[in-house]
Amino acid sequence: MKRPTILTILLSVVFATKLFAQTAKDPVDYINPYIGNISHLLVPTYPTVHLPNSLLRVYPERENFTGNILRGLPLIVTSHRGSSAFNLSPFQGVVKDIKHVLPLSYDNEVIKPYFYSVDLDEQNVAVQYAPSHQSGIYELHFNHPEKDTYLIFNTKNGELSHDNRHISGYQNLDKQTKVYIYLETDVQPIVIGTHQGDKVGTNDKSTKGEDAYFIVQYPKGTTKIKLRYGVSFISTEQAKRNLRREIRDFDLATISKRGRDIWNQTLNKIKVTGTDEDAKTVFYTSLYRTYERMICLSEDGKYFSAYDGKVHDDKGRPFYTDDWIWDTYRATHPLRILIEPEMEANMINSYIVMTQQMPRAWMPNFPEVTGDSRRMNSNHAVAMVADAYNKGLRNFNLEEAYRVAKAAITEKTLAPWSAKPAGVLDQFYKDHGYFPSLAPGEKETVPEVHSWERRQPIAVTLGTVYDEWCLSQIASKLGKTDEAKYFSERSLNYRKVFNPETKFFHPKDTFGVFMPHMDYRFPPGIGGRDAYDENTGYVYRFDVPHNIGDLVQLIGGKQAFIDALEDMFSTPLGKGRPDFYHIYADHSGNVGQFSMGNEPAMHIPYLYNYAGQPWRSQKRVRTLLQQWFRNDLMGIPGDEDGGGLTSFVVFSQLGFYPITPGLPMYVIGSPTFESATLDIGEGKTFSVVCENYSPDNKYIQSAKLNGVSWNKSWFSHEDLMKGGKLELVMGKHPNKTWATGDDAIPPSFKMNDKLKSKN
Repeated sequence: MKRPTILTILLSVVFATKLFAQTAKDPVDYINPYIGNISHLLVPTYPTVHLPNSLLRVYPERENFTGNILRGLPLIVTSHRGSSAFNLSPFQGVVKDIKHVLPLSYDNEVIKPYFYSVDLDEQNVAVQYAPSHQSGIYELHFNHPEKDTYLIFNTKNGELSHDNRHISGYQNLDKQTKVYIYLETDVQPIVIGTHQGDKVGTNDKSTKGEDAYFIVQYPKGTTKIKLRYGVSFISTEQAKRNLRREIRDFDLATISKRGRDIWNQTLNKIKVTGTDEDAKTVFYTSLYRTYERMICLSEDGKYFSAYDGKVHDDKGRPFYTDDWIWDTYRATHPLRILIEPEMEANMINSYIVMTQQMPRAWMPNFPEVTGDSRRMNSNHAVAMVADAYNKGLRNFNLEEAYRVAKAAITEKTLAPWSAKPAGVLDQFYKDHGYFPSLAPGEKETVPEVHSWERRQPIAVTLGTVYDEWCLSQIASKLGKTDEAKYFSERSLNYRKVFNPETKFFHPKDTFGVFMPHMDYRFPPGIGGRDAYDENTGYVYRFDVPHNIGDLVQLIGGKQAFIDALEDMFSTPLGKGRPDFYHIYADHSGNVGQFSMGNEPAMHIPYLYNYAGQPWRSQKRVRTLLQQWFRNDLMGIPGDEDGGGLTSFVVFSQLGFYPITPGLPMYVIGSPTFESATLDIGEGKTFSVVCENYSPDNKYIQSAKLNGVSWNKSWFSHEDLMKGGKLELVMGKHPNKTWATGDDAIPPSFKMNDKLKSKN
């Protein structure tokens, strides 16, 4: 056998190093914005091009990935699921064929968080785009120099004006909100005007109304146009300032490179290693999704607030809005506490500021660019506050947060999708501890109840008792002992709607009678809204996140609780899918009666830990990730909600989950990577490291936390923030004895106590 020489070895090392350098990826290279672009049932996940938490967001305006036509090119999306506020359409041809927005067939599309390119095949135009925070830049290549070259700028409902070189204007959104734009091209137009049949009218310096648009004509033979623009919620002048500050020339490559660097810097807050490249793609794509919202509205130290219709000084703190807290309080906000604590504190401060600007000081529960839309049920912004404070964030006014959160829960009606004051149902809730359902044959007469969304009595009751527990946590921190005791006791009222015979949470009318003939698979109303909301009784059976230990006892103890969980995952839908999803469209990503596609179910796979069988959680979490979160077009099982669902993926792939926002601890699952390291600030990191790593080894054999043997299925936030390492020895088969004792079970209700239920 011929031994290799030292030179041969060195050459091999050099070759391997070069090969690795060629194939190594930055975190942003793993992002696949197309994941989830075909929806299972409802709204697809759009391939958004933006910088982290920035005012400017765009995505191709089409129905979903399979859409055959683009409706122009986007300039800004003002709502997470909205259409573009303005549109740009390149065109070569004759004026009479121009429309306010051109249908554009397309090919060869490339989407990255910091870059977009596409070929408009019938127009024969190649498009490139790059975003900044409040401005963007297009580069358009026209391939018919013999034809006249045009750009069409459209506002769906607003006004545009021009000065023969620049175009500015606004679009009306909702209520009192406008979005403004200022744009210019590197090529001097020969004409800017309105559409007058087969000509471009040059007498109008402005155009206004629904689908108002300008036609911009360029010299014949123009083959390339660079366009840059700024956007603002304050004014066209501010849009111009935003553009000048961020994009000082027409160099798209520089803006794209800057955006790429920003994304890499952001994503590098969590570094993962391992051999499963698809898992890395799913992870970093999910992490990118959590940075789509909330968005920062501060522009040169000022911001427009739809909450009072005024422009404000931000007083040196960025102002954020656009958050669907019903979805994001569960894991998106807890994730930011770990890797973006300053941003999270600023977001909480923004909630408080928004509330102070509203006619009624009730904490928002669906704050958007256009104001609080008061969607869904409950008022979970209080959970965001309690979780942040109990995990050490201090840079916001806790007293004021408590005041406005309490008002939202006690002064505003609990009826879903309503902004009305508390009424008769709320008084009943206060007096009796549960939100009542209609009795058989009873007609709805309460004005606060939304005709479509209905009462959602169990969803409202369970959501509100959790909110009251969060209030008790904050009141305790503020030294409000009586209020803390009051809300703590009220937070146990879930017991009042627990049916001891069926062991499910069961709607109850004002007479105290459980709803008759209840099939928990098929609750009444569209989306089960006469009993629950968007999910069936099986999901809401486990929706007591603040006191899971008590729920275990209510259901009958550890083994009965395990059996109930297994029954959920094993019980079939019970109807043909067209019939089932016609009624329960949000209840997607099904494994039996479980719904991976909806946020109220996200904590459920981790509940086995509370019954002393963490190996089942390890199995279930990994299986759900493989089944429903994949590197493909249908790789998200439900409405992603701007990080609401994908934050589950980030935590679950890391190997732990914040099962009870407001309780500073994490439940251990099954990590996907060989190692994952979080930058937790102040020069400290926290790592989850797997020994005997393999993508197939999902079961924990043993554990150490900072070098000390660890036989608990949870750890505290304090442990994490000290920095250090959670070491897990993994295997292909479960160790059914690890972390099974009573002292291994995660805490419920309090960190230092477990409330025992009295059946």
